[in-house]
Amino acid sequence: MAARGGTARSKAAIPQLAWSAVRPSPVVLVSGGEDVLAERAVAMLRDALRDEDPALEVSDLEADGYRRGELLTLASPSLFGEPRLIRVAAVERSTDDFLVDALEYLEAPAEGTVVVLRHRSGTRGKKLLDAIRAGTGGGIEIVCAELKRDADKQDFAAAEFKLAGRRIAPAALRALVAAFSDDLGELAAACRQLIADVPGDVDEATVAKYYGGRVETTAFTVADSAIAGRHGDAIIALRHALDSGADPVPIVAAFAMKIRTMAKVAGARGAAASSLGLAPWQIDRARRDLQGWDDEGLGAAIEALAAADAAVKGAERDPVFALERLVGVISARGRALA
Repeated sequence: MAARGGTARSKAAIPQLAWSAVRPSPVVLVSGGEDVLAERAVAMLRDALRDEDPALEVSDLEADGYRRGELLTLASPSLFGEPRLIRVAAVERSTDDFLVDALEYLEAPAEGTVVVLRHRSGTRGKKLLDAIRAGTGGGIEIVCAELKRDADKQDFAAAEFKLAGRRIAPAALRALVAAFSDDLGELAAACRQLIADVPGDVDEATVAKYYGGRVETTAFTVADSAIAGRHGDAIIALRHALDSGADPVPIVAAFAMKIRTMAKVAGARGAAASSLGLAPWQIDRARRDLQGWDDEGLGAAIEALAAADAAVKGAERDPVFALERLVGVISARGRALA
């Protein structure tokens, strides 16, 4: 599976792969800011190499504290010729000594050795990255860009089950991602727990059994249901969230974030994401949320938000009632205008 990349990366002379397609290569550049994907890719690579030869020798280096000669020493042939995996962290903060040694190493990679270079972001080490991407050292790149869209997170979770040889029903997959949409690490852990604990296929009932306290209970799920005009779903989600220990203040904050983004996008139709201070995915989501809404509805929603915010911060005695009132106002607008 090819990885998505920008224009500069699309010109690379080496394969650029998704985390789930990692494979052994003399040099493996793991780039991008999504640490969960990077960790999974490196772990899969280690396991694959260890399956090939249990005698695999694994070494770790920190590029930001590196001293001259360490990489070449670890990569030098051993007496018994065991295969080697050298994992180098923090290449984006590497010392000058590391950059000198790494560029030298690329000219003649050690036989039977895989060197993994983890570079999160930034321009530090650009000469090294350019050399790798130009094909020096015969490497590959594993692109681990941050996952922002729900669809990308669903692809990630689906890949976890596929790699384990397991199946998860589409509805169960959506429910699982909804429960852990704010934390990819927790989503990965939930996938692994289901794979380990549940025999056979994973369905929606199974996800509800394990994570019923989280599925459809996040603050943004409450807001999404209300904005779409699904009052009943919003109230049920709200009660589940409160029963699970959610605080009223962050729930109002989730409403505020979504409504204000909708208002910003509605007031600047056609404007570029950069001019609004928003990511492209935020604008796309706001445009979907705005379907059926008008200026009058947004104005009423903002007034209701202001009242609810004051209420849950002490202006009224019953913050739960204030939340239910807010849900009622928002969902009535969404239902009337949809």
